[in-house]
Amino acid sequence: MGPPSTKLEAPCRKKPSTSAKKATRSGPKWDDLPGDKRPEAGLLGIRKALGLFANLRPAILFDELKEASPLKDEVIGDGLDVLVMRELTGGIYFGDKDRDEDYAAWDTMEYTRPEVERIARKAFESARLRDKKVTSVDKANVLEVSRFWREIVREIAKDYPDVELDELYVDNAAMQLVINPSQFDVILTGNLFGDILSDEASMLTGSIGMLPSASMGEGTFGMFEPVHGSAPDIAGQDKANPIATILSAAMMLRYSLGEAEAADDIERAVKDVLKEGYRTVDIATPADTVIGTKEMGTRIAEKI
Repeated sequence: MGPPSTKLEAPCRKKPSTSAKKATRSGPKWDDLPGDKRPEAGLLGIRKALGLFANLRPAILFDELKEASPLKDEVIGDGLDVLVMRELTGGIYFGDKDRDEDYAAWDTMEYTRPEVERIARKAFESARLRDKKVTSVDKANVLEVSRFWREIVREIAKDYPDVELDELYVDNAAMQLVINPSQFDVILTGNLFGDILSDEASMLTGSIGMLPSASMGEGTFGMFEPVHGSAPDIAGQDKANPIATILSAAMMLRYSLGEAEAADDIERAVKDVLKEGYRTVDIATPADTVIGTKEMGTRIAEKI
């Protein structure tokens, strides 16, 4: 199903910044800890305990940041506006896991019908408010859980005849994101694939420091955070990009508090500062004015 390999080299323009590439939720000092003692375990526990099953990760390329994207202009086209709808409390991250001394280890990917149905409905409802297209991403040619996922998504799609359903294997979806990202509207996928694809999509926007997220439960209950992690390699250096965190606050206003106008104000303030040429180091080109974390936050606040 993949495109010709000759196309794979065409989109690349430049490498993303190293500070963006190294963003992580933890640091080297935790790398050798058992899985249940790592910082990520706490975050997974919070998501599960609060029932935050739907992770909304919008990847939007601001016009002002086209030069920061690693994609060529002809690939970007009129821009990038993709919503990754990631199932957040099931799948391999929460499946049975164990090891047999030093001989074998295993993690189990499992999804129940209710888990797939509720995230699929979230995706189709979101698509109705956008460009009315859902791309369901799985690995149904290999994984039984993906074949189960695909069957249920097709069933749910019948309740949304106004929304187009497309299906891609995850490896092809990863390629298509860098070859023709404008084909996507809402990407619906599981926990593991959504984690990977949303980080890939973030780099197309110029930096993972630009990506906010909303982790939603039933109704308007949610938790809001940037997609990137703590980036310990630049901690305390006034280099980190605060825009993803600021845009996460805008998502909170929109999805949980019903304050769409306030959310619009924050997003407009971000665009205004970017239009003036101010950048943190991860999204800067030689023609831009590089500023630190604190100044970027202050300038955005002053525009609201």
